[in-house]
Amino acid sequence: MDGELGDFLRSRRARIQPEEVGLPSHGRRRVPGLRREEVAQLAGVSVDYYIRLEQGRGPGGVSDAVLDAVARVLRLDETEHAYLLTVARPHRKSTARPAGPRVRPGVQLLLDGMERTPAFVLGRRMDVLAWNALGDAVNGFSALAPAERNIPRQVFLDPAAADFYPDWAAVAAQTVANLRIDAGRHPDDPRMAALVGELSLKSADFRRLWADHEVKECAYGTKRIQHPVAGLLTLPYETLTVPTDPDQTIVAYTPEPGSETAERLALLGSWKATAV
Repeated sequence: MDGELGDFLRSRRARIQPEEVGLPSHGRRRVPGLRREEVAQLAGVSVDYYIRLEQGRGPGGVSDAVLDAVARVLRLDETEHAYLLTVARPHRKSTARPAGPRVRPGVQLLLDGMERTPAFVLGRRMDVLAWNALGDAVNGFSALAPAERNIPRQVFLDPAAADFYPDWAAVAAQTVANLRIDAGRHPDDPRMAALVGELSLKSADFRRLWADHEVKECAYGTKRIQHPVAGLLTLPYETLTVPTDPDQTIVAYTPEPGSETAERLALLGSWKATAV
């Protein structure tokens, strides 16, 4: 992740013009944004120290104070700041876990009890690990091969994704920004590297978005889905981290009771039950 740290810092300083932080522009610049020496000056560290940090040659125990100062200069938001702290730390091998993540039976029972709420569980790399009946009716997870149950793969490699998501561009950007956070948390994950490599090879859109180095957690929001049976669904969503496994997140769609989307979901649930 050393290269990732440098790429991230360079992309963040490219966003900020000298005038925004009270520095003269000094005429024409070869690259956009702040120079490395300007970031160092504003952060209160030596130029050599900052250059070594950006090149991944900085001291392994770089302090929170320095990283906080750099985050302030680069105007990182809360998610970006947390991401910087993660990727700037010394490499640590991920603790080995049994192959194939498992969702606890109690979590599956929780999903199944949410009969009127489409819900599913995401794991590492945004793999889909479990779902309830209505979540399956909306997203069609059970019809996919296990290896294909992955949100980034579905968004970027499924030819029908652009029709399924009317706001595909926003969904794609959000997906990549969320995936990058997971990559930062687990820099030694070979399956993540394989996924990013495959998506980069097969999708120009993914390559472009991955190169932007945006990081953003999708804790809540609204997603629109053009369902082939139910029609247009406007789905607010909430995400909840499973306390016993911080790599697992429950995603629940929460349409307003009595709304058109809620009525369409009820019909979809009935259709799904009779079709089984």
